[in-house]
Amino acid sequence: MNYVKIYISALILFLLIDALWLTVIARSMYKHYLGYLMGEVVWWAVISFYVLFIFGLQYFCIIPAMKAQSVMQALYTGALFGLVSYATYDLTNQATIKGWPILITGIDLLWGAFIGAVVSALTVKIALLLKLY
Repeated sequence: MNYVKIYISALILFLLIDALWLTVIARSMYKHYLGYLMGEVVWWAVISFYVLFIFGLQYFCIIPAMKAQSVMQALYTGALFGLVSYATYDLTNQATIKGWPILITGIDLLWGAFIGAVVSALTVKIALLLKLY
C-alpha cells in the first residue's frame, strides 16, 4: 500500500472540506457563539491537529477499509472516529468552560462524524480507483 499517497489524499480532502466549513458555512455561527473566546490563530496547534487527526483516520479507518476493499466500512468507522475525536474537544470544553454553548457541542459532534465519514470514504474510493493498495 502506498501510505504516503493515501495520507496526502485524505489530508487534502480534509483541508478542502474543513476550510469550506470554517470559512463559509459555520464562520458566523462560531463568531456569534464563541467570539468572546476567539483570538489569534495558533498555527502550530492547527497543523498538529490536522496531522494527528488524519494519521488516526488513516490508521484506524482508511487502511482497514482499504484492506477490506470496503467504502462502507470507511464511512462507518470514519464517522465513529470523527465523532469521538470531536467529542473529546467539545465535551471537555462543555465540562470546563463556563458558558460553553451546548449548540456548538452538538453541531461540532455532527460535523466531526460527517467529515470523518466523508474523508474516509472518499479516500478509500479514490485509493481503490487508483489502485494505491
